[in-house]
Amino acid sequence: MSAPPPPPGGEGPAAGGEEPAPGGEGPAPRAKFTFPSALTVLVVVTVAVWLLAFLVPSGVYDRDDKGAPVQGSYHRVPGDQSVTDRLDELFLAPVNGLYGVRDPESGRVGPDLTGELYGSAGVFLFVLAIGAFITVVFATGALDRGIGRLAHRLRERGALLIAGVMVVFSLLGTVEGFAEETLGFYGLVVPLMLALGYDRMTAVGVIIPGAGIGVLCSTVNPFATGVASSAADVPLGDGIVLRGVMWLVLTGVTVAYVLRYARRVRKDPGRSLSGFLPGDRERAGAGRAAAEAPPLTRLHRTVLVVVALVFAFMIFAVVPWSSALTGDADAAPYGFELGWSFPRLAALFLCAAVLVGLVARMGEQELSATVVRGAADFLTPALVIVLARGVTAVMNNARVTDTVLHSIEGVVEDTSSAVFAVAVFLVNLPLAFLIPSTSGHATLAMPILVPLADFAGVPRSVVVTAWTAASGWMNLWVPTTAVTIGGVALAKVGYDAYLRFVWPLLALLAVLVCGFVALGAVVT
Repeated sequence: MSAPPPPPGGEGPAAGGEEPAPGGEGPAPRAKFTFPSALTVLVVVTVAVWLLAFLVPSGVYDRDDKGAPVQGSYHRVPGDQSVTDRLDELFLAPVNGLYGVRDPESGRVGPDLTGELYGSAGVFLFVLAIGAFITVVFATGALDRGIGRLAHRLRERGALLIAGVMVVFSLLGTVEGFAEETLGFYGLVVPLMLALGYDRMTAVGVIIPGAGIGVLCSTVNPFATGVASSAADVPLGDGIVLRGVMWLVLTGVTVAYVLRYARRVRKDPGRSLSGFLPGDRERAGAGRAAAEAPPLTRLHRTVLVVVALVFAFMIFAVVPWSSALTGDADAAPYGFELGWSFPRLAALFLCAAVLVGLVARMGEQELSATVVRGAADFLTPALVIVLARGVTAVMNNARVTDTVLHSIEGVVEDTSSAVFAVAVFLVNLPLAFLIPSTSGHATLAMPILVPLADFAGVPRSVVVTAWTAASGWMNLWVPTTAVTIGGVALAKVGYDAYLRFVWPLLALLAVLVCGFVALGAVVT
């Protein structure tokens, strides 16, 4: 709602009972509430989870040879942390979120332990490297020109562009779990959407729900459905028809939702949920009203080819081709597979930034300064990702995750097949918040839920589908995932604005998922 107009002549108290300012110069301006930044939100979440760990009793399941919990083996364990220890855990949460190491014996996470890296140092460096690369590319002017030409050619077909990009992202998500990799595309999609007359929220809608709906309906995604199917002791192909139909329907619904918002904003920019930063509307005018497409020099074309090759190589390097093509999560990798993760991707984009600088004949001083400036511009989303990981480190060290799992056992027992399938989806929603890692979530939850499904007469493949949908649904909005909180930070969109944008879609998707899994439980 807009603020009421001031009284005529500016005299008297302001509407709403504002007090006169000292000195009789009129009413003192009322401070307008501003939603906290993503960093502040995650600090609050960290403290809230830390406090909750004092109330939730510590407990563990016995583990089998594969590290999965054994049903019925849950038992309480005495809390081995003093208040001082827990204060130290809170103090070290950001550090553990960056480079905490999980001890294989105790399962604890700490910066001084030995074992497997638990922190998100690789993603942190990847985001900084992306910032350096994108900034160097923009400094050449090639991306601006390229986006301008694309916007000019598609100035009347922006909907086709949005739908095409979302379908590609969704396909990659359902096949190989394309999620964190989307962080590298904001530097391309945001300016393109602005040039086409849309807003930053449209770009966020293209990327987060675009890829996220594919992950939600993971058909053969080895990191989600593959791990869950293996834990449930069923072939990956079981339930693929149900998941395939879900993917088609839910992808269509999501694309239509984003297109509806995009058309509305393009027609009336005042209805934008994200608003516009200085210069955003000027880009829209240039992209839509230009009489001729801006020319591309040979240098511009060369830089754009390098950009396309770098992103294509990134996708090639991260896809587990043998698992995606055979449907076997444990398939031996093909000889051409690279299996790169974020540390190597960070190195790739740093090298690519230098390569673009050399192609553009930047001097050493200019190139160095541009790389540093680009990394600095992306520092906020990188820190957001670190804080989000720190929340999970707090929960892990408090040993409360198994307690939450145990509380679910009594919720899903003694129900009909349809109700049980829906209950599996619902009870896994809070678990997806506690365990953002899909593989970790599957490893912990499926051995508990699968025996319960056998008791209820529900096919295990339906449980896998319900679990996958719950994990994917939560990862569309929860502030503890790098995909969501890092994405809105990269797009310079408020997290509260994103929630306002996505909540109707979330409600619709939840209803559709419940309908699909209930039908799957009954029919199969």
